[in-house]
Amino acid sequence: MAPTQHDPNAYIKALRAPPPPGSPYSLPIPGSEREGRSPVYRHFRCINSPLISTIHPDIRTAHDSFEYSLKKKPNARCLGSRPYDAATKSFGKYEWMSYAEVGVRRKNFGAGLVELHKKAGITDEKYGVGLWCQNRPEWQITDLGCMSQSLYSVSIYDTLGPDTTEYIINHASLACVVTSLVHVPALLKLAPRIPTLKLIVCMDPLDAGEQPGYSKKDLLNSLAADAGIAIHYLQDVEALGAASGRPMKAPAADDIITINYTSGTTGNPKGVVLKHANAVAAITVSRMVSDTDPSDVVISYLPLAHIYQRVTEHNALSANASIGYFRGDILGLVDDMKLLQPTGFNSVPRLFNRFGSAIRAATIDAPGMKGTIGRHVINAKLASMKLPPGQATNKHMLYDRFFTPKIRAAVGLTRARGMVTGSAPLDPTLHQFLRAAFGNDFIQGFGMTESYAVGLAQHHTDYSAGNCGGLAVAFEACLQSVPDMDYLVTDSPNPRGQLMLKGKSLFEEYYKNEVETKKAFTEDGWFQTGDIVEIDSMGRFTIIDRVKNVLKLAQGEYISPERIENVYLANSNLLTQGYVHGDSTQAFLVSVWGVDPVTFAPFASRVLKQNIDPTDLEAIKLAGKDIRVRKALLSDMDKIAKKNKFNSYERVRNVYLDIEPFTIENQLLTPTLKLKRPQTAKKFRQELDIMYEESLAEDSMKAKL
Repeated sequence: MAPTQHDPNAYIKALRAPPPPGSPYSLPIPGSEREGRSPVYRHFRCINSPLISTIHPDIRTAHDSFEYSLKKKPNARCLGSRPYDAATKSFGKYEWMSYAEVGVRRKNFGAGLVELHKKAGITDEKYGVGLWCQNRPEWQITDLGCMSQSLYSVSIYDTLGPDTTEYIINHASLACVVTSLVHVPALLKLAPRIPTLKLIVCMDPLDAGEQPGYSKKDLLNSLAADAGIAIHYLQDVEALGAASGRPMKAPAADDIITINYTSGTTGNPKGVVLKHANAVAAITVSRMVSDTDPSDVVISYLPLAHIYQRVTEHNALSANASIGYFRGDILGLVDDMKLLQPTGFNSVPRLFNRFGSAIRAATIDAPGMKGTIGRHVINAKLASMKLPPGQATNKHMLYDRFFTPKIRAAVGLTRARGMVTGSAPLDPTLHQFLRAAFGNDFIQGFGMTESYAVGLAQHHTDYSAGNCGGLAVAFEACLQSVPDMDYLVTDSPNPRGQLMLKGKSLFEEYYKNEVETKKAFTEDGWFQTGDIVEIDSMGRFTIIDRVKNVLKLAQGEYISPERIENVYLANSNLLTQGYVHGDSTQAFLVSVWGVDPVTFAPFASRVLKQNIDPTDLEAIKLAGKDIRVRKALLSDMDKIAKKNKFNSYERVRNVYLDIEPFTIENQLLTPTLKLKRPQTAKKFRQELDIMYEESLAEDSMKAKL
């Protein structure tokens, strides 16, 4: 039974309490199973009560959530950033706006935005506003400003190309895009192909006291005039709103808060329509998972256009916490964190892999006494995490005084009480290693744009790895058998099948896309996630495959490339990225891998009997092309395949190696770091063909012998 809602913080703490020792995190509803489907599962607190949709009865929208914090602690730090000093060419210390200051700015900006639209002849009551920039305080001011007038934001990914930007603006019929100065020329270049666009609001100053007619504002507006577009500075829009006297127009729970376009791996992105009620349910789940309080500080660096970071900041604002924005350069992130000292850290496996490599090199792989001590500490903590529920821990009275603080300090996470990984599975061995090294609450979760980034999450007292935990309090789920892939809800020891969701933060439709909306849901209303999962006896969900990512080899065998990639990545400290490929005309697999310079350089050095420095990236790339190194790596990978009982046709027969073959910039990763498989196959078509030729020639040579 869920606790009664009174004070939100007390309510959240009560919800965070674990189930009785040995009891499952998710429970099946008796009698709810049907042919081809598992029983319906819920969070253990909701098995006999409704799903939970808010932390407080008076909070029904994200606007309400911010207003609640604003009234409670108006002088608390809210949004912070590091100003750039052009003279010294460096970033200063964090400067902060209070909740009260942010409250005034978003109210004025929202009012000014409505005034601009009315002057442009747009008199609709509710419409979308484009939002295109890197993470910065003005992003949040814009989003909150839209909410304050019952408008909604439409996020445009900072890293996507012009074609996708053009598609989103046209598909969402945007009359206004709020953006940073760097994107204004791109919008003007697109202007002939985005006829709905009438307004650009620039977050950066457009006038620095230049002679009239020569300011950036004058020059850009002269270019924009031919396309019927007017360009305004954000603070001028705030001033317009303040002078208008226009009151706020609070949204309702059923109003749209955002249309969040998925960074799809194929085709045009789909616009996920999310409402304020969805946001509030997601905030409730996020608060429950993270236990954020007013003293907390979070760092904002994952793209705000992606729903994962968006719900993180909803969570912080709900708790009166502070949000510090990174400088905009991921290479400076650790420096930003050392200054900000965040108390929580949400990230993705790609970054945790880098943390893991660096920490391993400095601890358990270090030479001499340093390595001996590191291995002893880590092994002791790993053993403690294997103790029974209620006794298991990654904390240690002695080691957390001299070992753990140094590890945290090295990456700027000295004060981090908790960490979350999401967007893709984290290697279980790495997860446990980082839990031991950081000594804090480090959980894995699962969410989608369609579920407002939440859905499953490990409990902070559960030290298992490889799973995404139990269901959140706002959801229920079931599994559906996928016979074509041999995943059945009747499988033993655990049911397996496609994860199906219903819940309070789940979307209802894709914008202007009835066909895709219909395909996404079953006739009885279950959302088909496309993820294959299994549920263990503790009610924890593990993602094991994807419904669509199946290829067929020439001999008729079906292969799940993602599963094979994940096994290799989880069992090799040399590999950081992977793409397994199988042509339908061939009977075996080839692959493209990214390598970790820190671990790959010593490996290649041993094979080639020459010293390769981990910082010499060109030498590492050259070594990766050497047939001797590739054969040695394949030998190691064959051992992994054998250990994991791969069939012969599941083992990769050839490899192409690079340091980072897949990036957002080369359009092979989505902004949420998912691999775009068709695009990757096209990009590496020549390398794939060469690998097939090499392997077939080798087979022919063996046959002659």
